[in-house]
Amino acid sequence: MLIKRVRSTIVPVSMIRLHGARLVEFLIVVIATAPALIDQGSTDSSPKAWWALSAYVVVAAGTVAVRKLWPLASFGIMLVTLAAAEIWCATQEVQMSNLAVLPLAFSVYAVGAHCKLPVALTALVGGATVVCVGVAINHATAPIGWRGGSDVFATIAPIPVAWALGVVAQSHRLALEMSEQRAANSERERERLAEQAVAAERGRIARDMHDVVAHSLTLLVVHAETIRARSADLPPWAREQIDALAAAGRQATVEMRELLGVLRNGTPEAAPRTPAPTLADVPALVDAADAAGNEVTVAIAGEPSRLPKPVQLTGYRVLQESLANARRHAPGSRINVELKADETRLDIEVVSGPPPQRVTPMPGEGIGLLGLKERVSALGGSLSAGPVGGGFRVIASIPVSRPPAENGTHSG
Repeated sequence: MLIKRVRSTIVPVSMIRLHGARLVEFLIVVIATAPALIDQGSTDSSPKAWWALSAYVVVAAGTVAVRKLWPLASFGIMLVTLAAAEIWCATQEVQMSNLAVLPLAFSVYAVGAHCKLPVALTALVGGATVVCVGVAINHATAPIGWRGGSDVFATIAPIPVAWALGVVAQSHRLALEMSEQRAANSERERERLAEQAVAAERGRIARDMHDVVAHSLTLLVVHAETIRARSADLPPWAREQIDALAAAGRQATVEMRELLGVLRNGTPEAAPRTPAPTLADVPALVDAADAAGNEVTVAIAGEPSRLPKPVQLTGYRVLQESLANARRHAPGSRINVELKADETRLDIEVVSGPPPQRVTPMPGEGIGLLGLKERVSALGGSLSAGPVGGGFRVIASIPVSRPPAENGTHSG
């Protein structure tokens, strides 16, 4: 029922738009042709004049109606028909209304608005040639009092203005289309860079998870197998529990590798791995920033090195990305780093000052922070970043999850 209602709403709207466009085109045809018919009665009411004007108006109405689809053909047919009608009227010593040139203005506007400039200019020159040829034929066929001259050129003089307005309208339309296209391309590029940054961060998370978790799982299985090798000293129920523990460890290792393969999203398993960094590696980051020209000041409160490895790894990545962004977008600026660690959370604040000299913004600014937000959020933390005082500030807060207290403890 809902789909039917939506369709019943969409169809009338589209029909209204279609009928509205047709109504506008009909009004344009009327505006282009009606003034000549109205003025003809005061110009020349002879039957021959009316027959000539009527035949021309029929052609003009049709060509105005299709001027957007076939602008050149519309302009050419209308101009030749008008010239033929005027030449014939002069030979019959009757006169058509001067407003008969009004449909020609609509047609020549369409040429300027919908044809490429070289083609539109050629059409304008061709139209002027047809007018000149028509005047020559008129002088050769019409009586002396009915030969056109400066009055003909004065009547059609405003026509090139309509052509120029059409050219301007086309230029404006093309400029808007190019602007919209650039905006769309920029948006697609930004989305592409954001997706690449998130995918790269997911791949790095997968490698870090492997380095942090795989080692512990492997040790668990090794210890279980070692204890199983000494099963002669253990009761049967203990041997069964150890076998189950080893099997669970191996199964967890397999499932973790499958999960990391999905998380890597196509990153080869054979990608080179290095030991997962910790907050103990922060001095190396600071030295690299100093070598690049950024003076870094670090203030540490608490003992970050005693935090769980996942928290340290995430904190290291936050510092790494923040310092890298400062090197890219504010070379030579001062950077203040604050680390506060306790039993419940790790707080990081990185503030980079304005660069000593103007720096051209680099594309993709802040894209790497999207991956960091995903990483920090995965641990239940929060990350915010933004400009401050001409520089940039990154604030991250990562909670420390503690395992629940073991059951079975006895009070003294």
